[in-house]
Amino acid sequence: MFSPVSILVVTVLSGLMATAVLGSLVPAAIPGLGCWIAANTLAIVSLLLFATQGHVSPLVSIVMANEVLAVSLLLVLEGCRRFLGRRRRMFDAYAGAVAVLLGINYWTFFAPNFDARVAVASALHAYLYASIAWVVLRGRPADRPAYSYNFVTIAALLFCFGHAARGLIYGLGELNQTSLMQATPINAAFMGIGILALPCMSTGIVMLAHDRLAQRLERLANVDDLTGAWSRRAFMLKAQTLIDAAARSSRPVALAIIDIDRFKLINDTYGHAAGDSVLTHFAALVQRNLRAGDVFGRLGGEEFGVLCPHTDVAEAVVLLERLRERLASTTMPQEAGMSAYTFSVGADQHRPGERLAALMVRVDAALYTAKASGRDRVVVSA
Repeated sequence: MFSPVSILVVTVLSGLMATAVLGSLVPAAIPGLGCWIAANTLAIVSLLLFATQGHVSPLVSIVMANEVLAVSLLLVLEGCRRFLGRRRRMFDAYAGAVAVLLGINYWTFFAPNFDARVAVASALHAYLYASIAWVVLRGRPADRPAYSYNFVTIAALLFCFGHAARGLIYGLGELNQTSLMQATPINAAFMGIGILALPCMSTGIVMLAHDRLAQRLERLANVDDLTGAWSRRAFMLKAQTLIDAAARSSRPVALAIIDIDRFKLINDTYGHAAGDSVLTHFAALVQRNLRAGDVFGRLGGEEFGVLCPHTDVAEAVVLLERLRERLASTTMPQEAGMSAYTFSVGADQHRPGERLAALMVRVDAALYTAKASGRDRVVVSA
């Protein structure tokens, strides 16, 4: 049977390795990472303090060790909250940590009771693991793969149940134990569960951090950095998906290609910084006025695409004309050096059996007609 000391040593070593892995991610500036690294460090410190029981003052080996471990779990929770952009602080968790500290002091120095100490500490840990599971489960972005979030959630729930069972057994006084370091089968079993907590949670946290890095890389590949619109590649993929879906459901889908008028003249007259301001201003205007489900992408230079699912060409024209009117009523930022600009649009809806490339050729021809007819207008493909 493993001794409690050997279990603590293995856990400390795994914690050191996990901390090194998390430390390698610091340059990525991932929200919550600092809390997770601090949590791992404090968990290692607490385990070392627990290992000193019988050799140093109970104030250090029991009270301080328990509170440092509780703070480490609070930091894991806080790290998950920051990672997922949750604003509401869980003051009940902090209040619980303070209450447990008071209880451990009482049952250590005033009315010594090992079972009571273990019960209240386990109850707090069960609650904190449940809170971690809840925050991660509720906070998972809908557009991200579920695997890493589910791993953290399931691991946290398993440790929640493990601590709840431990607290219940000790709270009922079912065990004749007076020290955490006693080499009994049940104590070794519970500590064996504990040995998995640190590496499992650390692994899950590393998985979350890598998912965030993958999300950033996907954004770099799929989102135009200047305007925030989808890149041409991403727009074309989404357009093909929507057109395939429209073909299966026989629902209409409309495509518009928009070109900012005299954009080269804007660059030549006011400079490329002004051109960039026009692009960002236009993209922000479009994104504010599109409907949920509409797809907006930058096809290249000053040319943009808008795809409107469940929309026929007449409805798309109404949307685009409203967009022109709103542009006419807005004011350019003063730093752009110019007061106004316009855009031209070619539009049409997908025809049964038509390929995306053919639809784009027709819409592009309509855009050319809009340009040749005097610009600042919406033209539907003939």
